[in-house]
This record gives sequence, structure tokens and C-alpha cells, in this order.
Amino acid sequence: MTPHEVRTRTFAPRRHGVDPDEVREFQATVADELADLHRQFRTLAQENDRLKRALRDWQSMHARHCRPPNQGRW
Repeated sequence: MTPHEVRTRTFAPRRHGVDPDEVREFQATVADELADLHRQFRTLAQENDRLKRALRDWQSMHARHCRPPNQGRW
């Protein structure tokens, strides 16, 4: 669900409904928090990709300097 979907969601009126202003205020709060979570998720996904690349690079560099397995005396 996107922040825009939260902000623009409408509800059918009921006889003993809630205050529409309170609903809109709540929707705005939830949408703001959802937008912040989306930003955090994108940031963490980018950091995760960066760390994966760094690990692959380190492993490639390290593998060049190590002896292949099972070529020692033991």
C-alpha cells in the first residue's frame, strides 16, 4: 500500500460513523509513517546491495591470494 492510497482512501458513511476530520488526520499520520518506512526500505536495500558487492569484491581478491584447497601435505 502506498502513502497516496492511504491518504485518498474513502469510506462509506454510516449512521453512527466517526468524525471525518479525525479519519483524515489519522490517514495523514499513517501515510507519513508509511512514506518514511518506504524511504528507509530503499536506503537499506541500497546499503545491502553495496555490502554484497563489497563482499564479492573482497572474496574475489582474497581467492587470488589463497592456495587452492587440498594441495598441501595435509
